[in-house]
Amino acid sequence: MKELKHLNKYFKKYWFKLLIGVLITIIARIFSLIMPSYVNKSIQAVEEFMADTISLSEAKGMLLQYILVIVGAALLSALFTFLMRQTIINVSRYIEYDLKNEVFDHYQLLSLNFYKKNRIGDLMNRISEDINQVRMYAGPAIMYGIQTLTLFVCLVPLMFIKAPTLAAYTLLPLPILSVLIYQISKVIHKRSTKVQEFLSTLSTFTQESFSGISVIKAYGIEPRINAELRVLANQGKDTSMSLAKVNAWFFPLMILLIGISNIFVVYIGGRQYINGDIESIGVIAEFILYVNMLTWPVAIVGWLTSIIQTAEASQKRINEFLKAEPSIKNEVLQPTVIHGDIEFKNVTFTYEDTDITALKDISFKVKAGQTVAILGKTGSGKSTILDLVARLYDVTSGEVLIDGVPVQKLNLNSLRNSIGAVPQDAFLFSDTIENNIRFGNENASHDEIVAVAKKAVVHKNIEGFAKKYDTILGERGITLSGGQKQRVSIARALLKNPQIYLFDDCLSAVDTETEEEILNNLKKVSESKTTLIVSHRVSSAKNADKIIVLDNGKIIQEGSHQELNAVDGYYKELYLNQLSGKE
Repeated sequence: MKELKHLNKYFKKYWFKLLIGVLITIIARIFSLIMPSYVNKSIQAVEEFMADTISLSEAKGMLLQYILVIVGAALLSALFTFLMRQTIINVSRYIEYDLKNEVFDHYQLLSLNFYKKNRIGDLMNRISEDINQVRMYAGPAIMYGIQTLTLFVCLVPLMFIKAPTLAAYTLLPLPILSVLIYQISKVIHKRSTKVQEFLSTLSTFTQESFSGISVIKAYGIEPRINAELRVLANQGKDTSMSLAKVNAWFFPLMILLIGISNIFVVYIGGRQYINGDIESIGVIAEFILYVNMLTWPVAIVGWLTSIIQTAEASQKRINEFLKAEPSIKNEVLQPTVIHGDIEFKNVTFTYEDTDITALKDISFKVKAGQTVAILGKTGSGKSTILDLVARLYDVTSGEVLIDGVPVQKLNLNSLRNSIGAVPQDAFLFSDTIENNIRFGNENASHDEIVAVAKKAVVHKNIEGFAKKYDTILGERGITLSGGQKQRVSIARALLKNPQIYLFDDCLSAVDTETEEEILNNLKKVSESKTTLIVSHRVSSAKNADKIIVLDNGKIIQEGSHQELNAVDGYYKELYLNQLSGKE
């Protein structure tokens, strides 16, 4: 149970509710023990009446009294059982809630490299299925464990006090039952772990298929995807069936051995009654009830073992991610004021997952309020510069400085709150268009949202929808075209009104006229803001204060549009090619 020690902090948090739950569980089991002894007394009263020891009215009075006690004890046991579930099971739900929040919060802290190495389906499965298995340990396992312990502590001594020989024979098959169920549970644990791992694989496959449905349809590969799913489904069926076959032994074995215990009670008890070793046949009825009361607790020993083993396996999978350290850490707790000066000083950066060196010893400065455009071929390292400014990665060597301070010595939240980023692949949520724009500033009014939508030249498109700004977007914004998604993302960044704008080729899906209008609006908005624009188009870069041209991770040209256009090189060639293409 080494991995499950992680839950101890939650048990400490809810210790009082757990303590109340344990006390209620014990009380509920004690009340349930009243019924068998009063069934015995009821049978004895009938025997005494048949033997003319007591009168009919006395027998009726005694039976009525015993029945009322039995009914009252049953009702009280039921009440406390209800309260038991309302405490212990509720605590398990609280722990599930806290653990999901802990895992999700940790997911958000982890760096981009983590998400490149792990699949979304596996992340989803650990925060859903695995945590659900852990909840079974934190709730039902504790509840039934206390029930079992209470019954054994109270019931077994009581049985030996009333009829030692009969108790010994009655309890004889129960250890065998427990050992068998324990062995079955070990096999169940191994096979249920395989089922959990398969569910992660299936979740990943289906999530990727649904996300890429447009590609699947465009290439007409539905039959191939169906065939792959069929193979996965057959694997899942075989894995689940192997688990089901073992589970199938669980209850038959329990019923068989409990049946044997009942036979021992009837046979041995009957012989003892005939021989006069026990006074009343009611003792036999009482022991039959005891056996049936012990049935589930004895069987549950193996079942609890299975729950704990499954929870241990699931918590181990959860802990693997919880122990993963984010490569980007907030080293400064005090908020930092960001003005917008940016400097790259001999920066080299290599991606850990691919070992590709994206930037090679580059240096440049951007003054607060300046607009700098970054051009270059695909894979030249343009987007990497923006990622390093936002500190999504840390440099391999060299320094990135904001306002003369290395980014590692800035408060990470302050840094990112001062940045409005528009990625190349615009990501929108399955929510209304208004809420997607409001993501940049949750306190913004509708008028402010409309204003930035107009600046991003997407207002007319939104007004064309039936529900306008209340239009619900499909997953990842699939309802909108590529250009509309980019412009909604630009509106989101403008609404944030940050100190630094990072535009990563965010106008690639719009026409040149719309691009020109947006750029003019952005120029007005970002007059006092530091702006970095990554682009493949000279039209997006020509009005910038400075243009940086990258090639294979190195700066090959730097200057204004007029300066770079006056000399032969990559920029002039690109400008002439795009100018002739536009004409």
